[in-house]
Amino acid sequence: MTKKQKKMVFRLTISGMFFISAVVMENKGLWAGLPYILAYLFAGYDIPWKALRNIKNGQVFDENFLMTIATFGAIVVGSLEEAVAVMLFYQVGELFNDYAVNQSRKSIQELMDINPEYANLLRDGVEEQVDPYEVNVGDTIIIRPGEKVPLDGVVLRGNSSLDVKALTGEPMPAEVEAGSSVVSGSINLNGVLEVQTTRLFDDSTVAKILELVENASSRKAKAETFITKFARIYTPIVVGLALVLAVFPPLLLGGSWGTWLYRACSFLVVSCPCALVISVPLSFFGGLGAASKTGILLKGSNYLEAMADLDTIVFDKTGTLTNGKFQVSDVAPVHGVREALLELAALGEYHSTHPIALSVKEAYGKTVDTGRIGQVEEIAGHGIHAQIEKDGEWHDLYIGNRKLMEQQQILVDTPSEILGTTLYLADGREYLGAIVISDSIRPDVPAALTGLRQQGVKNLVMLTGDREEVGKIVAGKLGLDQVFGNLLPGDKVSRVEELLKEKPFGKTLAFVGDGINDAPVLARADVGIAMGGIGSDAAVEAADVVIMDDDSSKIVDTIQIARKTMGIVKQNIIFAIGVKIAVLILVALGYASMWAAVFGDVGVSVLAILNAIRALSYKRIRP
Repeated sequence: MTKKQKKMVFRLTISGMFFISAVVMENKGLWAGLPYILAYLFAGYDIPWKALRNIKNGQVFDENFLMTIATFGAIVVGSLEEAVAVMLFYQVGELFNDYAVNQSRKSIQELMDINPEYANLLRDGVEEQVDPYEVNVGDTIIIRPGEKVPLDGVVLRGNSSLDVKALTGEPMPAEVEAGSSVVSGSINLNGVLEVQTTRLFDDSTVAKILELVENASSRKAKAETFITKFARIYTPIVVGLALVLAVFPPLLLGGSWGTWLYRACSFLVVSCPCALVISVPLSFFGGLGAASKTGILLKGSNYLEAMADLDTIVFDKTGTLTNGKFQVSDVAPVHGVREALLELAALGEYHSTHPIALSVKEAYGKTVDTGRIGQVEEIAGHGIHAQIEKDGEWHDLYIGNRKLMEQQQILVDTPSEILGTTLYLADGREYLGAIVISDSIRPDVPAALTGLRQQGVKNLVMLTGDREEVGKIVAGKLGLDQVFGNLLPGDKVSRVEELLKEKPFGKTLAFVGDGINDAPVLARADVGIAMGGIGSDAAVEAADVVIMDDDSSKIVDTIQIARKTMGIVKQNIIFAIGVKIAVLILVALGYASMWAAVFGDVGVSVLAILNAIRALSYKRIRP
């Protein structure tokens, strides 16, 4: 509890004591009303002052104005007990709301605690504690056990475990050693690490996360915007209706002015829109907090609202549905053994740094005898022509795509069912066989797609720059609805625009990607989801939702959190408006007193806030 909250508890305790004594002393002497006045002042002396200050600043119709007019009116007609009760319970409700907001902020504050306060900079062999902003790219820093990693970098010496829960939501520590990458915001658990920085602090992972969190509250959901506008219109209207209720019935129908003024004051009490203007933003704040604890960052509550109505998800293939790492998946020699064909490919690709060449050399897994490699010629867009020693003689080895084989008039007879990125090998004009390089499906993806289906996502689409037949194989294994291949970044944007036109009214489309080339389409979708918060800077900048690790199942978590939050928001709106309208009618007709009005305001607010707090908790639901 904060110092301000403790002070309010003290004030309300004293006010409550005076209120009880006033009830006991009722009609017992000249000073019987004094405890009521003292109780009122202790509970709400600041409310009229806030009302006057806001009126001076041009903000007339707020809850302070309503409470001031209502309680002053009750005092004028002699209803001291009700006036004090209104102010006392109103302040209790405000205290409860303040406490609830602070509780809901804890998850965000925990995330903000990843901000490092210093870095141990190694300068000319001497360690110096400096501000992280003073560290340059390429500098060496020391990270001791218990310290936060201040900047992104690569481990030069040492090994340790890093607590990355604040970044990814995962409780399992990450093991690092020399050559491993480390990201700012994680916490070193044991060994001492010597790290060479790779980014400035402004460009570091922790800086980007903090920026996302700080800006999230500025992008409001439609429901929040509606409630804000509703309160601005609604409050002046009910003040006008209260004035009508106080003046016109006595003039037109007769009766006591005090009775109708009492009803008008009760009308003002119940009309206060606190339950809506507090509980709806609190619900969204809780949803954002629950997501951040799970390792999901949303750039605004509007995207939380959009995720609740998700109907179509479009995935990039490489790095999102697949591992994005080429591996040899098949070796098909015409004659001889697989190892011999793989050895020739490794010799021919030895000097190449192309990802496909690297995967061939990795699959071979042995030291290449460079003495067997002669002249090597790279044929742009086709492959490689290399002089390779074999059985004591030099041979012309051609290794590349089908175009290279056709150019050299080599007949390829590899079975058509072998699909992937295929390398064909030939010795002179003699075809030797093929090596298939393919990307493997990420292990977490099938379960994630099943979860999305269970959440009611109707259309699962894949876009890829790879050949369409390769994309169809991946889509077939995963059970996707549509696949489009051979796409450039601009083509992906066009496809997404077509899908946006086809989706049902009121539903949203999300695109999931992780690369620089995904940035344009991430920005174009209703919701852009970047996989891997430590991945492409451009993708994270363009995305609306950032999954801090590569766990695609967290898209399902985001949908569940969003739908739970929106359910709570709708419940609070219906409950608050429904109860208020009912009590307003009863008060106007004289069937309800100011005590009912207190419930219609404070009671409804407390119940709505309790309901809103539920958005903070999230338990993963999986089949």
